[in-house]
Amino acid sequence: MRIMMIGDIVGRPGRKGIKETLETIRQELKLDAIIANGENAAGGNGITADIGTDLFEYGIDVLTMGNHVWDKREAISYINRETRIVRPANYPPGSPGRGAGIYNVGGYTIGVINFSGRVYLSTLDCPFRLADEMLETVRSETPIIIVDFHAEATSEKVALGWYLDGRVSAVLGTHTHIQTADERILPQGTAYISDVGMTGPRNSVLGVKTELVLEKFTTQMPVRFEVADGPYQFNAVVIDIDEDTGMATDIERIYNIEY
Repeated sequence: MRIMMIGDIVGRPGRKGIKETLETIRQELKLDAIIANGENAAGGNGITADIGTDLFEYGIDVLTMGNHVWDKREAISYINRETRIVRPANYPPGSPGRGAGIYNVGGYTIGVINFSGRVYLSTLDCPFRLADEMLETVRSETPIIIVDFHAEATSEKVALGWYLDGRVSAVLGTHTHIQTADERILPQGTAYISDVGMTGPRNSVLGVKTELVLEKFTTQMPVRFEVADGPYQFNAVVIDIDEDTGMATDIERIYNIEY
């Protein structure tokens, strides 16, 4: 089967990119399932029910999240009831929502797991140990398992990739909004990339208006960040997976720019 993972959708420009291009991309690439990170979809921070509904209508099958998951108050109740959203599994027990899901899409059953890194981010449960606990349950349902590792440090992402090699179909990094060029199939068959990138405003600093970020860096004063306008970029990876073994056979980066 063929799965696409879309990099962090940032604000209105990112949503526009999904709306204008996703159906064409699905058809051209013959995609069976589409996953996207949606933690920045609402004004650059968090998600709302209306925006989530729109993204699903545009063709996304599953949304993953990250450290901005609770930035919009309504997300707490929305994520509890919307089973197509998974938030980092290593939040404390009792947190709203779910850290993994099993989905029937494109005639296949897939598992999606979301973890948050701990280096330079909140101190949460260990994603390595938690993965060991979760995989047995998920693998009892399907060998096709996609892991979104929403983490800051490249070293932590690479480490989890090696740790899960041969046990999941793909370990795909998100969060830094800069697409990396290290996509590969690890020796035991797991597809890996340190960061899928960002689907959002091209002329920006990680999706934020450039002048605001420069003001912050040059003055070290508090600055209210706003999502940039203008052309958008569409970042994603496409993974081909053997549906019997769950192991990846290919991974390809996508970096499109539209105006």
